[in-house]
Amino acid sequence: MSPKPFFASFLQCFRALALISYALSATLSIAQPRTIVMASTTSTEQSGLFGALLPAFKQASGMDVKVVALGTGQAIDMGRRGDADLLFVHDQVAEEKMVAGGFAVKRFPVMYNDFVLIGPAGDPAKVKGRDIVDALKKLQAANAAFVSRGDKSGTHAAELRYWKSAGVETPQFANYKACGCGMGPALNIAASSAAYVLADRGTWLAFKNRAELTVLVEGDTRLFNQYGVLVVNPAKHPGIRADDAQKFVDWVVSPAGQGVIASYRISGEQLFFPNALATR
Repeated sequence: MSPKPFFASFLQCFRALALISYALSATLSIAQPRTIVMASTTSTEQSGLFGALLPAFKQASGMDVKVVALGTGQAIDMGRRGDADLLFVHDQVAEEKMVAGGFAVKRFPVMYNDFVLIGPAGDPAKVKGRDIVDALKKLQAANAAFVSRGDKSGTHAAELRYWKSAGVETPQFANYKACGCGMGPALNIAASSAAYVLADRGTWLAFKNRAELTVLVEGDTRLFNQYGVLVVNPAKHPGIRADDAQKFVDWVVSPAGQGVIASYRISGEQLFFPNALATR
């Protein structure tokens, strides 16, 4: 065979392979859904809410959401570093500081529930009632076993605010223990040691290992627990998928997303109450 036909045949094969490779690449790019990274508080993940919310969002948008569940403080730090596209958290003061500092575009209220003080059914410190500040004073006076998350989460931040209102800057009584852990593990520790613990109601309702624990303090207006969503500012971190993240925000605060939140229940009890539409 002369060189000319050989190289012509080789060139035809090369072009055919290139076309096949291009077609496969195009097919894969179409088949693979876009993915955004969301840093979230552990309560939204451990309560099971995302198991209902994210499939509904994917059905509406075709996008996947990778959730990194952390304490709210850690989630916000992740957003500041540009390691997440958006945040779903529950510390409004810290969220507003993030927006003011230019690390997030805007804060959108999305839903709420409340905190509850959990403790052993026998209630040895006699805290049962509706006043969280009075309850914490009694816990300290009795040197009762108390498990704090101690992880800079939204729940931990709320707990520290309540202690401060009780006249305690830093709880230091002997049986106060900080686990540096998420809500589920903190509840497990409390259950195994018959201790008191502050929890968000959503995770408590989803919690299975209750032992002798029960809700002892609820109904105090100070226990209101508001959640917000924020898109990380692409002006700070150009790699942020801000447009796709905003699509999630737009959906979750829409009637469709708010309806999924309202319909999520455990044993017939609603865990979260949507309020995005009411606050516009």
